[in-house]
Amino acid sequence: MQAYPITAMALCNGMGDSTAAVLAALRAGRSGLGPCPAEFELDAVVGAIPTPLPPLPGFLGPVRDTRQARIAAVALAELQAPLDRARARWGADRVAVVLGTSTGGIEASETAYAHAQAHGGALPAGYDVELSHALDAVLHLARVLGGGLGGPAYVVSTACSSSAKVFASAQRLLAAGLCDAVLVGGVDSLCRLTVRGFAGLEVLSSRPCRPFSSERAGINIGEGAALLLVERTGDGPARLLGVGESSDAYHMTSPHPEGLGARLAMERALRAAGLFAADVDHVNAHGTGTKQNDSMESAAIRAVFAGAPAPAVVATKGYTGHMLGAAGATEVAFVVDAIAGGYLPASVGADPLDETLAVDVVTARRDVPTRAALSNSFAFGGSNCSVLVGGPA
Repeated sequence: MQAYPITAMALCNGMGDSTAAVLAALRAGRSGLGPCPAEFELDAVVGAIPTPLPPLPGFLGPVRDTRQARIAAVALAELQAPLDRARARWGADRVAVVLGTSTGGIEASETAYAHAQAHGGALPAGYDVELSHALDAVLHLARVLGGGLGGPAYVVSTACSSSAKVFASAQRLLAAGLCDAVLVGGVDSLCRLTVRGFAGLEVLSSRPCRPFSSERAGINIGEGAALLLVERTGDGPARLLGVGESSDAYHMTSPHPEGLGARLAMERALRAAGLFAADVDHVNAHGTGTKQNDSMESAAIRAVFAGAPAPAVVATKGYTGHMLGAAGATEVAFVVDAIAGGYLPASVGADPLDETLAVDVVTARRDVPTRAALSNSFAFGGSNCSVLVGGPA
């Protein structure tokens, strides 16, 4: 596949409500995890956006003012200037939108259900399942706030790999000549379904998660948005080199114990870009902090890089928690900043390392350059994706 420049990006999550705040925390090794909101009635740690989210502007017509929409709007506001430039350069109909989400507007539906219980079955004013809950409800918001983007627009929802797989969609759309720029990313908000659901699976930690640590005890859930602009040509801090996907379908909620699907995804990303394992300097791991995930991912990394220099492994969910449908794009953005800044962020919580995993996990910031890096995202049902990112041409 042809490489395409990543020309802009915007972030908000538990580390901060702006790209500058998020990246400052990443560079400093400062986690954004904190106590679960009281209304969840659960002893847990989450990555919640730390500031109030402003309401949506009134000109958005049918867009419902949900928490997911507010999170997306915060990130879109930062991309206004780059999107204006892309629209002027390519034309509005040549700018596509492909977003990932896992929960969609479930938080809005939970609130509506509670209202109905308290009011004799009556739903709150303004609630509409198609506009408040549906996975594609955020698309209209993105197209309008992007200045009237008219290219292809759709949502990818494959649980935790959702906003990694959008990069594969972007490459295919550009390669097919269907557009000249793609706004990609992911957005998810905290909701009871996911927080309580992972508690029910007995993989939710009541303490900050510790990926690749000998003391790891499970995951934390986070929320936020990550949006990136990929263009046919242009200047940017990094390039999208290739994407690898696999679907091992080993189990509905557990990964393949030997990391077969994870290995295939990484190998296919390298093949798509025409690179070898030796060309990769670091891996941003899926790194959830569960026993099974970190074990299988380490095995997959060792297999892919057998005979090549061992890459540094960075795990960033200790900063944000697992952001589900927003995780993949967030971690690609972290890789972009690492490439641009010539550093590897610390893997918060990883120390003391589980030495049996036998991978080089970065426990303290390293100031070293990266030529290319893989960013891994693995999901329920064995939906796996690895995004390969490199520096400017």
